[in-house]
Amino acid sequence: MTHVRAERAALCDLLDRLGPDAPTLCAGWTTADLAAHLVLRERRLDAAAGIALPFLAGHTRSVQEGLKRRHSYPALVGLVREGPPAWTPYGLVPGLDAAVNTLELFVHHEDVRRAQPGWEPRRLPAEQEDLFWDRVRRGARLFLRRSPVGVVLRRPDGTRAPGRRAEPAVVVTGEPSELLLFAFGRQAHARVGYDGDPDAVARLREAPFGM
Repeated sequence: MTHVRAERAALCDLLDRLGPDAPTLCAGWTTADLAAHLVLRERRLDAAAGIALPFLAGHTRSVQEGLKRRHSYPALVGLVREGPPAWTPYGLVPGLDAAVNTLELFVHHEDVRRAQPGWEPRRLPAEQEDLFWDRVRRGARLFLRRSPVGVVLRRPDGTRAPGRRAEPAVVVTGEPSELLLFAFGRQAHARVGYDGDPDAVARLREAPFGM
């Protein structure tokens, strides 16, 4: 099973187990909201642009709420489990599903896991951590472009990737999966360490960044 399929299956199993009203790390969203979001981004391409573009966000919210009204929670989770239809770009372009959704599904899986009491980081296969490191390293400057301070990402073995070049700079250390969550704006729930000026660290921990 590929990483994207494994994350999809594990996330859907967790959504089924928790039900529609469990909290997530996405502000104001329950598990039902998150399931509707995932269905929207894979099946309602007319509304997906509003995820990233603020001037279209109202339409996106409306469509997401409509999905919740029209589908039961088990049906929404079932649509997520099925994956993107063959007629979407994810189905038409070879490799696009893995390229885009491996990270998306991992982050949202952790959005659900880490909003529940007693969570602990998962031990991921080394090849999955290496994949995340490659994506984080390549995307660090984009992910961290809104950081108020300089950022360097560092794996526990000392390997580094530049984020935002500025002073003062903070070195953020963690496993690639944790650095990925950090770079997607989940600083409060990412198991990472910080080295740098305390004021710079405090500003970085509160910064709104990610895609």
